Amino acid sequence: MTSLTIDNILSNRKNLERILDNLKDGIIAHDLNRRIFYFNRKAEEITGYRREDVVGKDCHEAMGGPFCGSRCSFCGDQPLFVDTAEYPINIVNQRGESRRLEMTATMMRDENNKEFGVLAVFRDITDLFELRVKAKEMTGFSNIIGCDSKMVDVFRQIKDVSGYDYPVHIFGETGTGKELVANAIHNESMRAGGSFVPINCGALPEGLIESELFGHVKGAFSGAIRDKKGRFELAHNGTIFLDEIAELPKLLQVKLLRFLQEGTFEKVGGEKTVSVDVRVVSATNKDLKKEVQKGNFREDLFYRLNVIPIHIPPIRERKSDIPLLVDHFLSKAPTIKGQRPVRISQEALNALLDYNWPGNVRELQNAVQFAIVRCKGKIIRPDDLPLELKEKSSEKPRRGPVRKLSADDVRAAIVKTGGNKARAAKVLGVGRATLYRFLGDHPEVLQEN
Repeated sequence: MTSLTIDNILSNRKNLERILDNLKDGIIAHDLNRRIFYFNRKAEEITGYRREDVVGKDCHEAMGGPFCGSRCSFCGDQPLFVDTAEYPINIVNQRGESRRLEMTATMMRDENNKEFGVLAVFRDITDLFELRVKAKEMTGFSNIIGCDSKMVDVFRQIKDVSGYDYPVHIFGETGTGKELVANAIHNESMRAGGSFVPINCGALPEGLIESELFGHVKGAFSGAIRDKKGRFELAHNGTIFLDEIAELPKLLQVKLLRFLQEGTFEKVGGEKTVSVDVRVVSATNKDLKKEVQKGNFREDLFYRLNVIPIHIPPIRERKSDIPLLVDHFLSKAPTIKGQRPVRISQEALNALLDYNWPGNVRELQNAVQFAIVRCKGKIIRPDDLPLELKEKSSEKPRRGPVRKLSADDVRAAIVKTGGNKARAAKVLGVGRATLYRFLGDHPEVLQEN
């Protein structure tokens, strides 16, 4: 009887297809003209497309657009591809479900080392997000730090909008991280391979902002010595972030409205209509509805921009994130002569937790950086903090010894307060920092609730 070898198994087409169909990863293979010649069972399950409906077709036509979004290397006339590329992508499958995938794309070559196609292997990791949330292991998402339930809701919204191109409007107080959220929306979207182009609408003179947004032609005005592309053209196939959108002049509100309706505009001084493919994300720290009521902002533009609103909570409403943020800022501190503060004292952390943070995360970062410079040892003390924090801390002296906590007491307090850690700390008679430090040392307490 002939012994089986891996070569014998793989040389048989049916055996090979049986192996590939039983993998836990989706597999798509296409030639250099994007014609799909293999599509395994897991790829059918993840994407919702049937093998017989896509094999032999251009993958862009079969799936209604580039499966890899802006990361697709086969959108232009000449493929721009390296041997292997790895990246996350978010898709909306044929069933209308938003799914997050980990993708690995590899160039295939024949025995003569000639390129003949691409093998894409992908795994659905959508459920891992919810598992991390349920296990209370979420400490951040897409470069945004946070574990508070309000921030987890923001993370969910970012994930949910990633598969769609609808305009998003972000609102929140100054310093809450609106640009970080906008960048996360871009990075999680199908446009992640394209450009993310931010512009602050309130930082430019009214006479320049139209040129900055839409560009100008040579001779359009004094000083226009050459044609210039605006931010919308630079963001083609990517995302433009319009920060401080409430400051946009009325005349430009009309032009922006037309772009959102038609996807076209004219450059300053130009007659040619320009068409670009751009996702618009806007942000403001003002209440746009009130600006509409005051007559400062067009109502029709508000509804065009506010298709998907995302509110970022101020840090005073998510103080459980402060220890995480402080640790993050300390980890990013530059090393000077091999020395930097390695941790913050409980007393100093208490002062940070008691402060109201009108400047939000940006002010917290500034305070930590100030303390790093001021600190003479390896531990940040209350005296190393900015004056306003020291004054606030001195207003609320802590009385008596810190109570020793037990796992049973903490578990009972968290259950009693419905998971609200700030209220649980009051029930236990300890400072919030004490409770957070205890939970950091005993994560099993949260996992059991």
